[in-house]
Amino acid sequence: MKLAKRMSRLGTESAFEVLVKARALEAKGKDVVHLEIGEPDFDTPANIVRAGAEALQGGWTHYGPSAGLPDLRKAIADYVSRTRGISASPDQVVVTPGGKPIMFYAIIALTDEGDEVIYPNPGFPIYESVIEFIGGVPVPVRLHESKGFNLDVEELRRKITKKTKLLILNSPQNPTGGVTPKEDLEEIARLAVEHDLAVLSDEIYCEILYEGEHHSIAAFDGMAERTIILDGFSKTYAMTGWRMGYGVMPEAFAAHVARLMTNTNSCTASFTQRAGIEALTGPQDDVRRMVAEFKRRRDVIVDGLNAIPGVSCLRPRGAFYVFPNITGTGWDSRKLADHLLEEAGVAALSGTAFGSFGEGYLRLSYANSIENLQKALDRMDASIRKIKK
Repeated sequence: MKLAKRMSRLGTESAFEVLVKARALEAKGKDVVHLEIGEPDFDTPANIVRAGAEALQGGWTHYGPSAGLPDLRKAIADYVSRTRGISASPDQVVVTPGGKPIMFYAIIALTDEGDEVIYPNPGFPIYESVIEFIGGVPVPVRLHESKGFNLDVEELRRKITKKTKLLILNSPQNPTGGVTPKEDLEEIARLAVEHDLAVLSDEIYCEILYEGEHHSIAAFDGMAERTIILDGFSKTYAMTGWRMGYGVMPEAFAAHVARLMTNTNSCTASFTQRAGIEALTGPQDDVRRMVAEFKRRRDVIVDGLNAIPGVSCLRPRGAFYVFPNITGTGWDSRKLADHLLEEAGVAALSGTAFGSFGEGYLRLSYANSIENLQKALDRMDASIRKIKK
């Protein structure tokens, strides 16, 4: 079959490619420490699993509304209103099978061919992939290590043109763990209003925050009518396999996104949505314990990385990733990531998997036990000391 030209513009998520390579090495008997996949290593909390099982037994196995079950949409609206300091209604919520559909729907609904979309780089690779796929023009704005992996607002201002239709933000960030300061969000909000830009605010890691509180750009003046908040259950509640995310957006736009859901997925599985209601309205003790453990692991891996010659690492404020600078090793990112996997048995991602500005960095997920993190650090230390001789 002859593929459409647009398929050549569709990228991928390198974490899954590295996982395949790592599994192939394990099949040959090599011991590998997995730091490549962005997935909590905790089980879904028992109360949520129980709610999902009861929903299955109770007959929640049929089609539901494309935008999501009314009870879940209300629970989401209440949660977002409380945590973002805004007034959201159920009619502004669309539930999707994972968070990626919200990215896809927002970009495809707001961007015509030739329109420009500004997005963070290094950043989640699917942003750029979808922009290019639909014929938009990806405009990367750099996240600077010197600014705690945040963008320079003046640099962002210079990137905006008459063709700019959409700005994508992500805080806390993948891959850096950086968190955008409130004062920067306020300045970015002013730019969005001044230039009449829509904003896709990816807040999937909002509950995995170690210092301070989460701020959403949707709460600033003039932003409620132009912001799509992306959030979900995968990271906060260790529900990656349940496939459930959502967007909160202006009501008129939500109707269009629901129509895209009808045309692509029909609806999100009903029994997972019932579990989602329990996740948001039930006890949050497991979430707090998970975040506390992630913070403990963060400190172990950051201290360990900073002890390796040629490596330096900022202490991330959110998510469960570190983005160490490896320029001191003298190796480029892809070459070092491949070496660590094949020779040291540590699965990491090249910083370039997250865009061209990721060169000189690796991304490591610390969603693994402290024992395994220490094993990975020891292997990395020995391997890098050897190649630096």
